[in-house]
Amino acid sequence: MIQTDIVIIGAGPTGLFAVFEAGLLKMRCHIIDALPQPGGQLTELYPKKPIFDIPGYPSVGAGELVDNLMEQIKQFEPGFTLNEQATTIDKQEDGTFIVTTNKGTQVHGNSVAIAGGLGSFEPRKPVIEEIENFEEKGVEYFVKNPELFRDKKIVIAGGGDSALDWSIFLADIAESVTLVHRRNEFRGALDSVDKVIELKNLGKINLITPAEIVGIKGQDKVEGLVIEKEGETFDIDTDYFIPLFGLSPKLGPIANWGLEIEKNAIKVNNALDYQTNIEGIYAIGDVNTYPGKLKLILCGFHEATLMCQSVYNRMNPGKKFVLKYTTVSGVDGFDGTRKEAEKAVVKAID
Repeated sequence: MIQTDIVIIGAGPTGLFAVFEAGLLKMRCHIIDALPQPGGQLTELYPKKPIFDIPGYPSVGAGELVDNLMEQIKQFEPGFTLNEQATTIDKQEDGTFIVTTNKGTQVHGNSVAIAGGLGSFEPRKPVIEEIENFEEKGVEYFVKNPELFRDKKIVIAGGGDSALDWSIFLADIAESVTLVHRRNEFRGALDSVDKVIELKNLGKINLITPAEIVGIKGQDKVEGLVIEKEGETFDIDTDYFIPLFGLSPKLGPIANWGLEIEKNAIKVNNALDYQTNIEGIYAIGDVNTYPGKLKLILCGFHEATLMCQSVYNRMNPGKKFVLKYTTVSGVDGFDGTRKEAEKAVVKAID
């Protein structure tokens, strides 16, 4: 069983920043997320889109923000259980908690911080007959390991950033890449669209628009697809079909944990520490709700900070914590590193 101080459910920006704030208080964190990589919506839905309301950044790419957060928390050595969904929370007699995932991983911590964004994400599946029979047999909703597609024929469907980005990336790995979209226009970043057009002109991407995948061919695995374009259908051979139509947010198992839910969000005490109706379980970021709630990343950062202060008091009852600014105290990592401001040079004047 994995031991930690705070079990964080959700590896989006709020969950990641909570690791930093906990580290300042000498508390360790372990993060559980159903997605195969950290970042939440920022990584899965719009990694290249700019964000304009992060303090100190006139503009920062969503993926860049995740990279920066990962760099910021590296010295606090958080644990990660990715590609697994937290399914149960069991409160122990001593007030601590054991969180269990759908794959049986168990994490034991003093407190739990639910930072699940809008909930667990499930891929939006295209309406194609018997598509479920081909899942993990040639139908992949995530690109978990790009090497899986090396020297293979792949077809990607979708018109957003994920479809564009993976088409560009896999063009240098796969034998062939075909991108199918039901419209001629794409919703992704302009530079990504331009790159896809460039690769199309170079013969490295086969672009089929406006068109839709309407059928899958094969016995034990995907062998081809049926494409409909302008009222006519035709077949295309492929080894893999990757539909990238975004993710559908759902509370999932969280809804069954005995928490007070309001309009698909977890009610918390925002007057103090964003604790739920169960002592020791907190909800921070987009997953929570309270009067005046704003679903903004910067608000999630604030909520994570106050949550960590509350957990510290819970772990150290009666011990007074004196807040020190990092400009004065510096930052000591669990890995032995230290970050601090340069000290002023003291020199006497004769």
